[in-house]
Amino acid sequence: MNNFLFVAAENDAIADCKAGGMGDVVRDVPREIAKRGDKVHVVVPAYSRLHLNGTFRTNLHFRMRGIDYTAELYAVAPKKEFENIIHYVIHHPEIKEGGIAHIYHDDPTEPFFNDFIKFIIFNTAVAEAVKMGAFGDLDIVHMHDWHSSAMLFLKTYHPEYTILKKMRYVYSIHNLAIQGIRPFYDNYASVHNYFPEIQLDHETLKDPRYQDCINLMAVGIRLADAVHTVSQAYKEDVLLPSARPEFVGGESLENDLRNAENEGRLFGILNASNYTNVRQAEKGLLYRNTVKALFRWLQDESKKYKADFLAHTGEKIMEFVNNRPRFIVSSVARLTEQKFYFFMRSPESFEKILYRLQEVNGIFMLLGTGDPDYEQLFREMSYKHKNFIFTNGQSEDLIDSMYLETDLYFMPSLFEPCGISQMLAMRNGNPCLVHHTGGLKDTVEHMKTGFAFDGSTFNAKLDDMVNKFDEALNVWEHDQAKWKKIKSNAKKMRFTWEKSLDEYYKKLYLL
Repeated sequence: MNNFLFVAAENDAIADCKAGGMGDVVRDVPREIAKRGDKVHVVVPAYSRLHLNGTFRTNLHFRMRGIDYTAELYAVAPKKEFENIIHYVIHHPEIKEGGIAHIYHDDPTEPFFNDFIKFIIFNTAVAEAVKMGAFGDLDIVHMHDWHSSAMLFLKTYHPEYTILKKMRYVYSIHNLAIQGIRPFYDNYASVHNYFPEIQLDHETLKDPRYQDCINLMAVGIRLADAVHTVSQAYKEDVLLPSARPEFVGGESLENDLRNAENEGRLFGILNASNYTNVRQAEKGLLYRNTVKALFRWLQDESKKYKADFLAHTGEKIMEFVNNRPRFIVSSVARLTEQKFYFFMRSPESFEKILYRLQEVNGIFMLLGTGDPDYEQLFREMSYKHKNFIFTNGQSEDLIDSMYLETDLYFMPSLFEPCGISQMLAMRNGNPCLVHHTGGLKDTVEHMKTGFAFDGSTFNAKLDDMVNKFDEALNVWEHDQAKWKKIKSNAKKMRFTWEKSLDEYYKKLYLL
């Protein structure tokens, strides 16, 4: 039996610990590993809340900033129990929740300040737990995005954690654009402030653009035994330099990724979706679940400033309870540049889509939270367009209803390492309209399992997005046989973790 440790910022196997697709992966991959008879420990930060109903395991004592720290390790109950998987959280008063999904902080004036503090404490506590044997004798440590890459810094440079060198380290890139860049010196949230005893290896640790900063995403790429992008097409993208907004590639780390490729350490393996043990949604609850979510959010102190908008959204939804729209487009995503830059850059293109929908008595339902500028854009659009329903929050029941009961899933990502939403929509026979990039290339085939737009320039992409939307609606309006075939093809697609884990074991884990 092999013994794994997963280290991440999110884990959707436990309640209220997900902001994006990483949470799905950290939930699903351990289940597939456990099915193969191996053991998995999954550890995430407690964010000052996830430990409250947990079972205390041990105190973790370590030194940072020249002073003694004590963190606490808790085992926590998952949503579903699986043999050979144990879920943990680490609590320390400075590991605080942020405003993004109650996990991440948004620090506009000094990026990554708060997140660096909590994740550097978290990683050191994990290293101490490994040193103490809290997870047993480990074979593989699998880290996810920059939030966990400090494990490699500690393993390589910290004299207290040389025992970490015994394991194999795998590093998965879920979002290359978020890199965890912080100063080396002269800042509370700097590497030297937390580890004054370590002589910093600037050449190995530095950001390619900001020479006086550590880049924790780069640390993961440079120091891991295996580096993993979450689709094959995205791997090819990140080996090339970015040329925004036409193309998002290596985001200044393409040389590091090419080095990893040349050293035989870089692998592109597609994420997958569940097709068993699926949370069952009941049909016919789309509007009820929307209203339920709206009433719940109206009672949430953090959403009081949105009360007028939530009431406005509820009023719009009630119109559709009796007067059902003929066609529903849906989208569920974090409201970020990655997911909705096309709409932010060209609101008029989005409006063309809404006007086209209006012609067929159709509506567009968007659910998500995120960047305040994007939230503001969509609130304004909702006030302006009767057929745009923007639910500015998170609701698992509503998300399930949207995947199940809508007609076309829209995913206009500027870039997409893999994407899980399109897989979930397709699983329900919901065709997708996607930007032909990254993992979306690997999962949606135009006019076969869905629809895809592209272009050689950014303006050409915008034009093609509107044109392909019109093409999709024309198929639905005028060729129902073709539409049903596309729906059927989408539903038959299978992106299984069993297949992906075969690749993990062969290429990443070497087992």
